[in-house]
Amino acid sequence: MVELPKAPKDAAAIILLQHNTNPRNPEVFLVRRSEKLAFLGGFHAFPGGQFDATDATVSVQHCPDAETATAISCAARELFEETQVLAARGGEALTQGQRASLLDDLQSGRTSWPELLQHYELYLDADDFIFAGRWVTPPFSARRFDTWFFLVHCPPKQQARITDDGELQSGDWIAASAAYTRWQRSELLAVPPVLHALKTLSGGLADNPLDMVGRFLSVPHAHRQPVRRIEFRPNYICFPVRTPTKPPATHTNCYLIYTADEILIIDPGSPYEDEQQALAACINDLLTEGRRAREIVLTHMHPDHVGGVNTLRKHLGDQMKVAAHRLTAESLAESVRVNRFIEDGEVIRLEGPPEIHLHAMHTPGHARGHLCFYQERTGTLISGDNIVGLGSVLIDPPEGNMRDYLSSLQRMRALPNLSVIFGGHGPAIANPYAKINEYISHRLEREQKILQAVREGATTPRDIVARVYTDVSPRAHAMAERAVLAHLEKLRDDGLVLLSESGQVQRV
Repeated sequence: MVELPKAPKDAAAIILLQHNTNPRNPEVFLVRRSEKLAFLGGFHAFPGGQFDATDATVSVQHCPDAETATAISCAARELFEETQVLAARGGEALTQGQRASLLDDLQSGRTSWPELLQHYELYLDADDFIFAGRWVTPPFSARRFDTWFFLVHCPPKQQARITDDGELQSGDWIAASAAYTRWQRSELLAVPPVLHALKTLSGGLADNPLDMVGRFLSVPHAHRQPVRRIEFRPNYICFPVRTPTKPPATHTNCYLIYTADEILIIDPGSPYEDEQQALAACINDLLTEGRRAREIVLTHMHPDHVGGVNTLRKHLGDQMKVAAHRLTAESLAESVRVNRFIEDGEVIRLEGPPEIHLHAMHTPGHARGHLCFYQERTGTLISGDNIVGLGSVLIDPPEGNMRDYLSSLQRMRALPNLSVIFGGHGPAIANPYAKINEYISHRLEREQKILQAVREGATTPRDIVARVYTDVSPRAHAMAERAVLAHLEKLRDDGLVLLSESGQVQRV
């Protein structure tokens, strides 16, 4: 059974403009999300967040539409909570100290957002909030939002500064053009609506607000049409395709790495015709711009990563080569014809501009022939299923091997200049070293708990799961038993347990 994507939650964000900004080169307040956050940790963004129950009770002048009024209320509240900027009429009479006191009352729960506005005779006016589109998170993410974006000029005499709420790591005023240039240089990560806003503002502010709105709404994604082609980093397109993968994931990421001359296609995994057609259309767009498809590359042999290979090869022409590790080719011998073996240490050079050199790494553990690809210049790692942006990685013997997996993680952690990980599922990972450390420590902690359970008398994977995996849904216990077996095999190789052929512990 294929799990359906989760419905998006309502949210709002503010593209805050410096009040005395240069119309030709406007400055925006760009924040960086904390690397500790599970969702888009380390990404650059605009202040914002989810709707609160009280947002709908705030009256917004010049706004007859209740849904829009709620979104404006949410956006204004989140802006205040995250940056101390109070975008409310009447707020100019408050000092910085008074605003700080109000923020403390709001965050501590001593007062609510509607009560705060009413008590200090403040009100929101829709004329201060220029609608800039609604974007829906693509269905490949476990956390999805239907986010309203508004352009707001920072009120005079107010200074935006990050509050100590733990969600944001930093925040700074920066020219939109400079921020977009930083993205083009692979110096920051942002989701599509943020990149679209920065690119739009790089052209300067329009004299007529309606013209400005038109520029922001010029793409279908600003009208709640989910983005299919996601370019977290220049020349790296993430194209999630729906696959029969393991929950909570519903999609597998296909990556299109392109230069002015070539396209490299990694893991076209969907077996579904509509998804195959959508991917082919995206590739066609790149081809019509004068590029050629170099080859199809596979990170490993699991069905949700190879399900669309044969269809795509037929679409591109039977001469299109498929490349993978030798062990992957052996596993796929009856279903996918692999033309070329990729060896550990091989460098795949894509002709530019820009030139892209991808270093192939044989990283077994999740699968025997698993490959990762690393570009040192930008610190970009395509990790396949060794590290993912959604869900957990299953190590399932005999294809999976826990000792190999930990070694592969340690090898990836030793990469220099690592700045982003593009996993097989979910969004990009902007805190790569922290994520790898988290993976390693989690596996080692599990191993110690499993060993303790064995010492206390547990003899089968099922017994161990009942004692150790108390934080896992019973629906996932079957997969947890496979992971336990992988740990037990490693403990056996370490000389700490003796296993029978069926995987039962015979002696500690």
